[in-house]
Amino acid sequence: MLDSGQHVKMQRSMGEAHVSFAGTRLGQLRQAGSAKAQLPRIAGGPEVVFLNTSGGLTSGDRLDYAVTLRDAARLTATTQTAERAYRANAGPAHVRVAHDVGAGCWLDWLPQETILFDRSDLDRETHIRLAPDAGCLLLESVVLGRAAMGEEVRALVLRDHRRITRGGVPVFLEPMALGTDTLTHPGQSALLGGARAFATLVLCAQGAEDALGPVRAALGDDVQGAASAYDGKLVIRLLAADGWPLRRQILRLLHVLRRGAPPPRVWQM
Repeated sequence: MLDSGQHVKMQRSMGEAHVSFAGTRLGQLRQAGSAKAQLPRIAGGPEVVFLNTSGGLTSGDRLDYAVTLRDAARLTATTQTAERAYRANAGPAHVRVAHDVGAGCWLDWLPQETILFDRSDLDRETHIRLAPDAGCLLLESVVLGRAAMGEEVRALVLRDHRRITRGGVPVFLEPMALGTDTLTHPGQSALLGGARAFATLVLCAQGAEDALGPVRAALGDDVQGAASAYDGKLVIRLLAADGWPLRRQILRLLHVLRRGAPPPRVWQM
């Protein structure tokens, strides 16, 4: 038996997965702990699916995902399912994503949504480093609880820092903080204009501005959305009442941004 002054040290989940490609050839696959990387055999270019075998994140957990591309490699990277951040009683869970996109390379980083549960605490940092002539498509989507399950998020902490650099120079920087003080009174929906799901898509490439018209045409009435483009960068913001309409809208936009290429297999419905 434990004395009243003793505390049980909870087991924490740690994981790291790193994949590198040179051209179409796999260069390195390293995985440890709860982080894994799968390489499904599909038509077209290579695809990597990251997964967290622990089933979710809570206080003290840490995940690290990384991709390195060289020799004009083109890769789509995603996650097997939605990541879940559960109630945290002893500080944040940490997620670090660090992708290095070399000369002439391209990366589509398309993780599935992150679901934040009541009293979750998540600290996430995503950094995509582009060579001067490299390009990328970045997606990040968040859902505050599951409406179909009657879940309400009344308190949480989210620190989500996204960064894209080209040749070491920042081209996209988005530090976001979402906390209990941004939620309404108990029993009501979260703020964000009444939405409980939101997403950002960023296309960084020469000529990205050319996609602005088709992207705006693909924005539906069931999701609030806006897009802007300037100097080789296109940014899309989305707000939705729940995760399902947000996902449908993201798929419509991916069809445009990926020029008709199908979404990652794990995304297909």
